[in-house]
Parts: sequence; C-alpha cells; structure tokens
Amino acid sequence: MDYVTLLILAIGLSLDSFAVSVISGLSLPKIQFLQASRLAIILAIVQSIMPLLGWGLQSGVRQLIAPIDHWISFFILAGIGLKMIYDSFTNRENQSIKNPLNLRVAFFLGLATSMDAMAVGFSVANLFSKLLIAILIIGSTTYFASMTGILIGKKTGPHITHYAELLGGLILLSIGAKILIEHLFLPY
Repeated sequence: MDYVTLLILAIGLSLDSFAVSVISGLSLPKIQFLQASRLAIILAIVQSIMPLLGWGLQSGVRQLIAPIDHWISFFILAGIGLKMIYDSFTNRENQSIKNPLNLRVAFFLGLATSMDAMAVGFSVANLFSKLLIAILIIGSTTYFASMTGILIGKKTGPHITHYAELLGGLILLSIGAKILIEHLFLPY
C-alpha cells in the first residue's frame, strides 16, 4: 500500500467521524478550541487504535468479529441517533447525548465510527511498518476531519439550533444504516 492509497483510505475512514463532529458542533455552538480538540483527539485515537486491534486480532478472532462488526456499529449509532430524535421531540434539557464532550459519549461515538478501520489492520497484517504509518495517517486525518466538522457545525449551529438534534439523530441513524447495508449487501 503506497502513501497516496493510505491517505485516500484515511479520508474515507474519517468521514463518519467528520459527520459526528458536525453534529457535535451543531449541538455545542459555543464549543471552544481545546474542547473541540479533545473530542477530535478521542475520535482520532479510537480510529487509530482499530487498525492496530485488527492487526493483533487478525489470526483467530477475525472470523468472530468480521460477521458482527457492522451490527455493533449499527446498534451504537442507531441507539444514539434514535435517542437524539426522541429527545428532539420531548424538549428535555441536559441530556447526556447533547454533550459529546462527555468522555463516555465521545468514546462510544469513536468506537461506532471506527469499526471499519479494524479491516485496515487485517489487510496490512503482514507489514507491521506499514501498519504504523497507516495508524499515523489515519489518526491525523481523522483529527483534522473532526476539527473541520466541529467548526462547520459550530458556524452553522446558531442558525439551525432548533433542528440540530433531530438532524443529528437522523445523520447518526443514516450512518449506522449505511454501515449495515454495506456489510450485508457488499461484503468485503
């Protein structure tokens, strides 16, 4: 795998984190740089660790995880998305989903958006040096995509705050469905 291919792969893997980051920026239009950076770092670390996990598990566990990784992603994203949609209609204050800066929420968002990155570890399992380069490229690309997404969400947030939670829930539900459909009908 050459560096251009790794960069294209990293961009593709970071798109789910970008979408989650836009939602986070919409939910928190007053988010500050250090808070945004912390969320982006969490998403980038989780996204980076997944190829390493895939590399480590590729021998025997691959057969166990590969058939269900899309279901795990789907249930996490769909659960969070449905809760956001429900909360958008109930108008309750201080819901934990409204705070993507919560470490637990950020971790689960990162986990849900990075299950496909585990396949990278499976694919470069024979070249550990390529895996380390892939981890660095994936992590840095995800960080920048997440920061860009948060900024976009933050800038547009004040104009659509009323619909942000509903939109965010629909986007997360759509990402979960996309992951599930891709793996069920386009298995790799």
